[in-house]
Amino acid sequence: MTVGKYTLIDGKGHLLGRLASIIAKQLLLGQKIVVVRTEAIVISGSLMRNKTRYAQFIRKRMNTNPKRGPFHFRSPSKILWRTIRGMIPHKTARGAEALRRFAAFEGIPTPYDKLKRVVVPGALKAIRLRPDRNYSVLGELSKEVGWGYQELVNNLESQRKIKEQAYYAEKKAKINAVKKVVDTVDLSTVNSELATFGY
Repeated sequence: MTVGKYTLIDGKGHLLGRLASIIAKQLLLGQKIVVVRTEAIVISGSLMRNKTRYAQFIRKRMNTNPKRGPFHFRSPSKILWRTIRGMIPHKTARGAEALRRFAAFEGIPTPYDKLKRVVVPGALKAIRLRPDRNYSVLGELSKEVGWGYQELVNNLESQRKIKEQAYYAEKKAKINAVKKVVDTVDLSTVNSELATFGY
């Protein structure tokens, strides 16, 4: 699950609660985790049901001074962050340290677009949610409750995908060129020489 110093998870197609619980456990064990494409995370239940639940959540506020909290985040990355925070003892030193090891982003920003991303099989909708069940996408819910950057993120993502396809085509061409050269070169004399040394 680890890639280098931290784990880079692609959030697309994961169930919010299951992904959050797995990440929370790994953070407490000392892992550093980054989640990208949080706007493509899914929640079980229809969009209307989740909007109703969020409306009930927004009503929970401090009576005398709402500026003091609780704070109702609208962006998908912050919704995921808050979900994970609820699964961590964040008021202790250990929990606060664990939460510092976590980062989440909408889309795939620059340092992470060139790195290998992984999925969490135990949290994938395709594996964990029955096909006849309703689900809603976190980005859609965020847009409905006041997140105003969905269009911008979609534009940036479409640009990134075009660049990614060009990079992959170039990489493929290089691999094919190397393979072609290897196939044309006669290595029989070299191989017989190497065989004498046990290779």
